[in-house]
Formats: sequence, C-alpha cells, structure tokens
Amino acid sequence: MKPELVATRQAFGETLFKVMQKRDDVVALTADLGESLRMLSIRDEMPDRFLDVGVAEANMVGIAAGLAISGYVPVAATFGVFLTRGFDHIRMQICQNNLSAVMVGSHVGVSNALDGGSAHALEDVAYMRALPNMTVVFPVDANQMKKAVPAVLKHKGPVYLRLYREPTPNFTNSKDVFRLDEAVVYKAGKDVSVIATGPQVAFALAAAMELKDEKIDVEVVGVHTISPIDTKAIIKTAKKTGCVVTAEDHNINGGLGSAVAEVLAEKQPTIMRRVGVRQFGESGEYKELISKLDIDSEGIKRSVREVLKKK
Repeated sequence: MKPELVATRQAFGETLFKVMQKRDDVVALTADLGESLRMLSIRDEMPDRFLDVGVAEANMVGIAAGLAISGYVPVAATFGVFLTRGFDHIRMQICQNNLSAVMVGSHVGVSNALDGGSAHALEDVAYMRALPNMTVVFPVDANQMKKAVPAVLKHKGPVYLRLYREPTPNFTNSKDVFRLDEAVVYKAGKDVSVIATGPQVAFALAAAMELKDEKIDVEVVGVHTISPIDTKAIIKTAKKTGCVVTAEDHNINGGLGSAVAEVLAEKQPTIMRRVGVRQFGESGEYKELISKLDIDSEGIKRSVREVLKKK
C-alpha cells in the first residue's frame, strides 16, 4: 500500500493546538500566516495566547525573545524564506541568550512551488545551522512532526523547526520512538548510504527499492535533527558501506550535505555526493521542480550510481 500524503505544516498546526490545550506556558506568534500554518484553531480557542504581528518578522522574533525571558515558551511561525529577515534578532536576542524559543519556518525548500523563487526557502538551514545554541529540526513526515512539536517545546534552548507545504508520503509509524538527537536507519544496506532529511527520506526509500533491480543494496538514514547532527550514526553508516550520498530540499551548500561532509572530513573520510538545489528556485509544479532540480528519487539514484563508480 502506498502511504497517504500529508503536509507537515498541517500536522504542525494540529499538534501545536493540542499541546497548548495542556500547557498554558506556550504562546503562538505568527507574521500574518495563521491560516497557512494551520494555527487558526489556536487563534479562535486561545486568543490570549495567540499574537499576529502582521508582516513584521523581526518584530515577531523580538516579542518571542521577551516572552521567553518572561518564562513563556514562544512559537514564532512564518514562511522560512521570510523568517531570515529576523536573523539579526534571532542571533543577538534568542541564540546569544540561549533562550527557549521555537522559530518555525514553513513552506521551505521548493514546497511553495507555484509561488516562485522568491518564496522558496533554500538557504535557511545554512543560516540557522551556523548559530551557536541553535537546534535545527526537519521532520521526515507528518507522523514524525506530531512527535517533534512536543519535543522541541520541551527542549532547553533555541530551536528552528522546518515545515513543508507540499503533501508528502506519511510513512513512519505513529508508535515509533522519537529522540531529537538520534538519526534513524529506515533501511539497512551494505553498498551505499543515503543520508537524507525531510521528504527526501521518502524519495531515498523509493530509490532504494528501485535500485534493488540493479543489485544495489542501499542503506537509508533519516536525519530529522540537522544541528547538532548525529555524528555517531553518520560515522557508523559510512564505515559500513564506504560511500555516502546526502539528499535534501535546500541549497547544496550549508545544509545537511555540508553537515555530513564536515563530519566525514574530520572523523571518517569517505567518498560522497550531495543531492541538493544548485540555483535559486523558480515557479512550477512541485513534481516538475524537484525533477528539474534533481532532488527527487531519480536524482538520488543517479548520485548513487556515480558514487559507486568511485568506491
């Protein structure tokens, strides 16, 4: 059976609402995107803990910092491409003070496909991963998002949580154990490791199934926490297979691929290839875009074949 398709932004809004029903210290903020981020139930049922600041992302971050200092846990949410407008405030107020605040970037990568390149968050992980104290989380599907939301709200320190607009395969088990700091091996293999994040994990699993016909045994590792990354899991899979492909919906530089390359360069030199976006985004249907940008299952398969030639 094919898994159902669910957008992680949908799971985020629904789960945040449920958590806020149980925790009165959580406050939701948005920059005029309550509906897009599925936060209207919070607005309607808990208006005293919902704040729409309008199109003023930097101001939203500053308010979140004030709330965190006052003992609340703020969840400040907008499109990922717009959240970086508040980067200075995230750096100076949130991260330097190591405040417990959740920054939420939605519609990341090219999942905001038809809105065009100016609406595609393709550099946000690079921004956030560079900040000391910042934890960067990109769940692999909606089921995992439901576990990630309460986890990041319990975490001490700043968090950047990435959401996807496009409905993607919901393939994980709702009963799976979720830990922020641990990558997950979704398929064991011996020939090559594909280390992926977000929806590219589902694409990697599809590629692995198809590559069986070519007698290529792929190990698929899902990384939901990009920073701090699970160094032990990366070293273990690289030692096992001897070659690595990373896959993500983000610029080729500064994201998961860069994080994995840094680990391997220092700890376990390994042949690798990176699947990621190598240009600014552009307008188009989602499936057409990920195909053109070579970040779908076909792109992953091509990189697997290339890296195996170098093994």
